[in-house]
Amino acid sequence: MRRLVGLGIVLLLAVPAGAAQAQRSAGAGGRGVSTSSTTGGNGSAAGVSTSSTTGGDGSTAGVSTSSTTGDKPTTGGDGPLAGKVVVIDPGHQLGNHNFPRKINRLVPAGGFKKPCNTTGTATNGGYPEATFAWRVAKLLRARLEALGAKVRLTRTSNRQDRWGPCVDDRGRAGNKVDADAKISIHGDGSYTAGAHGFHVIAPTDRKPWTHDIYRSSKRFALDTRAALKARRLTVANYIAGNDGLDFRSDLATLNLSDIPTVMVELGNMRNATDARRMTTPRGRATYAAALAAGVRKFLG
Repeated sequence: MRRLVGLGIVLLLAVPAGAAQAQRSAGAGGRGVSTSSTTGGNGSAAGVSTSSTTGGDGSTAGVSTSSTTGDKPTTGGDGPLAGKVVVIDPGHQLGNHNFPRKINRLVPAGGFKKPCNTTGTATNGGYPEATFAWRVAKLLRARLEALGAKVRLTRTSNRQDRWGPCVDDRGRAGNKVDADAKISIHGDGSYTAGAHGFHVIAPTDRKPWTHDIYRSSKRFALDTRAALKARRLTVANYIAGNDGLDFRSDLATLNLSDIPTVMVELGNMRNATDARRMTTPRGRATYAAALAAGVRKFLG
């Protein structure tokens, strides 16, 4: 059992012995599920409704509740990543809080079950994690495509009338298309005083789930951490041993993957300094540039 940090209801989940130590981060899909309203990425209140609204990405949302995972890989071009396929997983979905029954249902997570998804956290000013992850993901996609990679997103919208996809779908994303790497983008939600900074999460070595990707994912995590530090982003001072690198066995996004996979908590959204960076175009561009450099180093 573990304490889940974040917005809303606290969930206590029984996980295998090897996983008990791992559930420590709020932003990585281990948070309690909240169905309370938050401010949408477009500044509008996110009431519990399935009517058409303007999504956090500025697009007009049609009435749809599909949780279908992602899109087909984009066409790659020339460049150092030509021929490579990268999956980007923008954490959560802006409308998750509108569909509590959908996101609370249990799904496979790698030898145990977890809720389909969670609402994610937000800054103290109401800027949602789902919107932050979505905007960084789009910037990262553009950078990777410019390097020649083919890119697949696990979700293709950031809207109040959408939910999911579930964490098991996110975990398997990339397996069938034989992707070369997957990166899941999140923001943490710790209320610990002074808690700030990023950390990178890789899977533990756990047969039969992650043994085959453990070494490559660890190398991917080290390259990602180095790239973030090179952009003068500071490692988390409240989790992961204060070195910015964590290993977890409780996350479906990692456990169900057959390709090298990492998850990044790019900052603590409840910290004022981190929040200022995460809510500005310049700050999000910094994160995207660092993540692109990490992917290039790993796949280069």
